[in-house]
Amino acid sequence: MKSTAHHDERIAQITFASVYPHYITKVEKKGRSISELHQVIQWLTGYDEVALQQHISNKSTFNEFFAAADLNPKAELITGSICGYKIQDIENPLTKKVRFLDKLVDELAKGKAMEKMFRN
Repeated sequence: MKSTAHHDERIAQITFASVYPHYITKVEKKGRSISELHQVIQWLTGYDEVALQQHISNKSTFNEFFAAADLNPKAELITGSICGYKIQDIENPLTKKVRFLDKLVDELAKGKAMEKMFRN
């Protein structure tokens, strides 16, 4: 499936704060913790707890959220499908970053070991 410009623009305008509770629900339902979720987010973006909470409080869009992030260079090693899209085939850089995060949250919920999620 190929993303469209409309799809990419919609993703850019979604606030991280609106999706974050869904991430929490997903991982907790599978027995993982918010702390582990934050580790995953920090690994991908470089955000510590304070920065993460600021983005949530400020209702940063995904565009703003990832524009300020220090993306982990190993993020490019994240492959596979998420939401019907092959991550490695996504052309829009922002959409790709959002799907990196979605994939990591999925892996966390599925019980994958942190070392493997961090592509070590």
